[in-house]
Amino acid sequence: MWRSPGRTSRSTTVTERKFSFEFYPPKTPEGMAKLEGTVRQLAQLKPDFFSCTYGAGGSTREGTLAAVLEFRAEGMEAAPHISCMGGSMASLGEVLAQYRAHGIRHLVALRGDLPSGSYDTGDFRYASELVAFIRRETGDWFHIDVAAYPECHPQARSLQEDLVAFKRKIDAGADSAITQYFFNPDAYWHFVDASRAAGIEVPIVPGIMPIGSYTKLARFSDACGADIPRWIRKKLEGYGDDTASIRAFGLDVVTDLADALLARGAPGLHFYTLNQAALTTTIWQRLGI
Repeated sequence: MWRSPGRTSRSTTVTERKFSFEFYPPKTPEGMAKLEGTVRQLAQLKPDFFSCTYGAGGSTREGTLAAVLEFRAEGMEAAPHISCMGGSMASLGEVLAQYRAHGIRHLVALRGDLPSGSYDTGDFRYASELVAFIRRETGDWFHIDVAAYPECHPQARSLQEDLVAFKRKIDAGADSAITQYFFNPDAYWHFVDASRAAGIEVPIVPGIMPIGSYTKLARFSDACGADIPRWIRKKLEGYGDDTASIRAFGLDVVTDLADALLARGAPGLHFYTLNQAALTTTIWQRLGI
């Protein structure tokens, strides 16, 4: 399991791959009950940790903690996300203290988004400032993951600007990174090569998005700037409402992508589960992890 190893973990040497599953906190008791079932199923695969997202401006703060405690009840290591846009140093300090009180040693630190209709950015503008704050407040208590964007952050003006922003997060004290999902492995490897050339040595774990619905995938991708290669998009469009064919094709595409990444030396995989067990489980089994 990844622990809080401080600076000693920041190395290009990968002795053990890390696999993780990401969830979001449900908004209803029914959703929480469903998540509990999903967590129990995916815990049987024994990944290294589960992570849980953190709503804009801390809007899911209690829900994130509740989900993380559920993960731990199932015997899993847990990594809550924490984002800083719209937050104050005082409020985020409280969140860090709350996580420490529960013995949580792993965070995913993100800039995040402002709540809808809000214009107050709070005390932070960038994720690098959040990482520096966490280190200043808690030392090496937490292992800190940050986000990486192989196809460029949607708000960055250039790939070079995005790489500079990524390096700033690492220099502030991040231990490793998880990428936005992608379907073009060359984008990932070009990003890794550019990062290494810039002196960034931390593990950069690819994000993997199972495909269960073309409309959802297109919506997510448009929002986050992830490219759906034309041949994949056309194939999915051609299936129309044939859900079974979409899922079968998606399983083939994503399994082949994940297999190729691991074969070339990726330091693990991070699955965006969307709180569903079936697709992630099938890909996991096909990979023989």
